[in-house]
Amino acid sequence: MFHKDHLLIYICAFLRSTGVSLTGVVIAIYWAKLGFSAPHIGVLTTFGLLGGAAATLVMSFWADSLGRRNSLLLLALFSIGGAVALMLKLHFLVLCGAVFLGMVNGMGRDRLASFSIEQSILSSVSTVHERTKAFAWYSLVMDVGHALGSLLGSLPFLLRTKWAVSEILSYQAVFAFYGFLLFVCILCYLNLSHKVEVHKDPTQKISKQSQKRVMKFAGISFLDALGGGFLTGALVSYWFYKKFGVTEEVIGLIFFGARIANALSFLGAAWLAKKMGLVNTMVFTHIPSNIVLMLVALSPALWLAIVLYLIRESFVEMDVPTRQSYVASIVEPHERTFAIGILNVTRTLGWGLSPALAGQAIKGLSLSAPFFIGSSIKIFYDLILYKTFRHISEGT
Repeated sequence: MFHKDHLLIYICAFLRSTGVSLTGVVIAIYWAKLGFSAPHIGVLTTFGLLGGAAATLVMSFWADSLGRRNSLLLLALFSIGGAVALMLKLHFLVLCGAVFLGMVNGMGRDRLASFSIEQSILSSVSTVHERTKAFAWYSLVMDVGHALGSLLGSLPFLLRTKWAVSEILSYQAVFAFYGFLLFVCILCYLNLSHKVEVHKDPTQKISKQSQKRVMKFAGISFLDALGGGFLTGALVSYWFYKKFGVTEEVIGLIFFGARIANALSFLGAAWLAKKMGLVNTMVFTHIPSNIVLMLVALSPALWLAIVLYLIRESFVEMDVPTRQSYVASIVEPHERTFAIGILNVTRTLGWGLSPALAGQAIKGLSLSAPFFIGSSIKIFYDLILYKTFRHISEGT
């Protein structure tokens, strides 16, 4: 089923998601140790995600013309620059600019510009019947990477205790490792074949029907991402750190379990989609997961919070491969880079706007306020999505 380009994309997705997840576990704690407050951390997270949104928007229109392989290489170079910036002790305002240009992702999940282009490539190199399964394996590979990155979140602790590395240097070593993973991605991208490129006919236009569907779907998905931005890996990590006093190695294990649960759920999502359809799978796995997350926030004990969080993570991500496949199915093949890019731009904007709001909610309301706000917004999204798209059939 899969050939060389599939394999290279999966390798890059695995490496990049490992680095992003690792960064998501430690970055908020690192910034806190540098003296930044919760609102400052929220703002930095927002700037990083807004940088990712800007890059995704640019690539939505220019990736096919610039070349998908060239675009991926360029994005990897900017991300390496972001990793270097994290290793430096910069003034807050300078750091805001650096994380923007470097697309530093505090989400703990890899969902930015490279993610969009790789989805377009998978759509191009997969048949209609392979597409949902290809996306499911792509998502699975990414969340295995997310799981490994979360497990590696204990690296700063190990460096300090086993090798007597200083506290700040232990975090800087993590960001250096992230940069190395991105460099390996560059080597993989250089070996992609010409099949990953699309040669657009100048006469081909984005149809009005596709524009309408994409913009409507993207607008609704903005709500999902807005809610998700209250629940970034950095802020969830911060919540466990502040509420229960757990250290990076414990948080890393929690996130490792969560990402394994995510990864296993993707194959279940592909099976469910065959039985009940893509839209139904998206909605009817997503709503319960957000109800469970509210229960996490109410947990009085660490063990209960961990158990409920892992239950939530067992099905919260089932909407990811199904959403990717559905968007690709309701537009024409030459429209997919545009469609996937616009969808990811709006989602990244949603993620980027809300961490700063989440930081203010923690300061002004309570430590657990983002859990309730984010989950409520996401449930509202599910209801609107079902009402709007349940009658639009899955095309080719």
